[in-house]
Amino acid sequence: MSSSSTFSLLVAERVKAARLAQGHSLSHLAKQAGLGKGSLSELEAGRRNPTLATLYSLADALGVPLSHLLPDAGSQQPRAEVASPGIRATLLHSTVTAEQIVEEVFLLTLTAGEKRFSTAHPAGTTEHLYLTSGHAEVGPTAATQTLHAGESVTFQADTEHSYEALSTTARAVLTILTPLDPSA
Repeated sequence: MSSSSTFSLLVAERVKAARLAQGHSLSHLAKQAGLGKGSLSELEAGRRNPTLATLYSLADALGVPLSHLLPDAGSQQPRAEVASPGIRATLLHSTVTAEQIVEEVFLLTLTAGEKRFSTAHPAGTTEHLYLTSGHAEVGPTAATQTLHAGESVTFQADTEHSYEALSTTARAVLTILTPLDPSA
């Protein structure tokens, strides 16, 4: 079995388990995530490779961090890597802190010519992005910042935000902190 099909099957298991744990039907989750029921069915069966955009839509609809739908970064499986036009994200680490905050660390590769918009994450979510190479524009859509290699930005990610390479390629380490209980 190829690492791509192994990845698809592991993601399929996690998406289906999260959907069933919350008592959602396939139709309900598909509608909440803005996906076709057939597409979600194929994804849950492991017959479709999910894009980063699809997984974020599902994570947002389920109210879980993205890493909950990806294979464990510390497992013997290949690192979870998902992509959409203009962006590739590799999950490096995911844990839940003693303070009940999900901490996810991703390696991002941005390519010029595509701006990636991310919908609002759960209330209280914060992102820290450190640009390791290139130039990029990142942050809340209404107030993006231009970064150069070696610079960083921290912002509340519970509003729409975006990422865009201003150089041919830009690479970054992204840490996302999501409280498990936003009211806490």
